[in-house]
Amino acid sequence: MTDTHRRDSYVSTQGALAGRIALVAGATRGAGRAMAVELGAAGATVYVTGRTTRERASEVGRTTETIEETAELVTAAGGEGIAVPTDHLEPERVQALVERIDRERGRLDILVNDLWGGEALIEFDKKTWETNLTSGLRMLRLGIETHLITLYYALPLLVRNPGGLVVEITDGNEEFNKTYRVNLFFDITKNAPIRTAFGLAQELKEFDATAVCLSPGFLRSEQMLDHFGVTEENWRDAVEQEPHFAIAETPHFVGRAVAALAADPDRARWSGKSVFSGELAKVYGFTDLDGSRPDGVGYFRDIVFGGKEGTAEDYR
Repeated sequence: MTDTHRRDSYVSTQGALAGRIALVAGATRGAGRAMAVELGAAGATVYVTGRTTRERASEVGRTTETIEETAELVTAAGGEGIAVPTDHLEPERVQALVERIDRERGRLDILVNDLWGGEALIEFDKKTWETNLTSGLRMLRLGIETHLITLYYALPLLVRNPGGLVVEITDGNEEFNKTYRVNLFFDITKNAPIRTAFGLAQELKEFDATAVCLSPGFLRSEQMLDHFGVTEENWRDAVEQEPHFAIAETPHFVGRAVAALAADPDRARWSGKSVFSGELAKVYGFTDLDGSRPDGVGYFRDIVFGGKEGTAEDYR
């Protein structure tokens, strides 16, 4: 991060997005839910989509988080949350979603593409021809096709007014993803949003709209906490199992990154780039829920891959 991108102090986003209309596609849990909540905390009206409802669960199989609950959390945070159960692999459902936003609000200012749900499909440490082809192709559909379908229908509404923001969510920025992600299908899926944001930046420039690819660091999501058998209250107990978990960040850290981007009148400086939540925190000054500012990318670059002496606490 260059000094020209640095700011001396953080201006709160509270109320900064009043009157803005946002769509967070893939907001049932994790980063998607937190991004929706933080946009709501900044005053936005947020349409939240996902496949798990109080009546029906998606293939992810987690019934404890629902799209209706996300909408309620957005409203409780100070915004207005509107749940629209949507499978973004079904073009007609996405078209109906965007038509509803247009009919009810007449505009779309912020689009967050956080569609995924393919964690259970990843097979590490296998050659491409040894993996399950059906699972691999499903991964591409969940992590790439859903994004493209959503963009196709949502962008005409977003560019109707100047100043729109598109945030493509992935795992790792361009530099980080120069390292092979061990599974070819996963590697392609997580690199696609980076190139998508780059291409969209060219297309959206004439409409005064910005496209950014954003990644959390080591995300302390509900699924990750369950994986380690801990809760948010005692998450540090998992560091004994996985020492690098000490740099983990809550989903709200990347949520605050999105809110800061949306509230920044100079956000076009990021257009076409891929960045981590920790990088944006250095610029905008926001912190995680515990007041820390975890620099996951710096920790992995210097300590894990670079062999530098230090601990995760040096990067929080």
